[in-house]
Amino acid sequence: MKNMLSSFYAKPLSIYLAFAMLILSTLAGHAEAMFLPQTDGQSVSEAAFDRTADVTKIRSVLESKQIAQRLMDYGLTYDEAMARIDSMSDEQVHQLASNLDSLQAGGDVVGTVVGLLIIALLVVLLIYLLEGRIEVRRR
Repeated sequence: MKNMLSSFYAKPLSIYLAFAMLILSTLAGHAEAMFLPQTDGQSVSEAAFDRTADVTKIRSVLESKQIAQRLMDYGLTYDEAMARIDSMSDEQVHQLASNLDSLQAGGDVVGTVVGLLIIALLVVLLIYLLEGRIEVRRR
C-alpha cells in the first residue's frame, strides 16, 4: 500500500478525482419535496390534464409517415389506433402524450459521443501517467 501511495501517478490521480467530484456535485440540481394541494378531491397534477391538448398531440404524431407505416406493420389503421386512444383514461392519455417528448428516433447521439470522448481521454491520461510502461505478463 505504501508503494502505491508513493508512486508517481498518485498525486495527479487524486487531483483529477477531486476535480471530477467537484464538477459532478456542482452540476447536480437541488431537490425539493412538498405536498400537493387538493382541489375538489383531485390533486393539482390530475386537475391539470387537458385531454384535448394531449389527444391533439398524439394525433399529430400518429399522422407522420413513419408512425403510420409502423402501425400498418402491426396491423392497425389510424382509425383503430385513435379508437384505442379514446378508450384510454385521462391519466393514461396524459402519460402517453408526455412520453412522446422523450422519444428520439436515433437515440441519444450526443450522450454517446461525450461518453466515448471521456473514456478516450481517461485512456490517454492513464497511458501518459504510466509513461507508456504497460506490460502484459503471463503467469
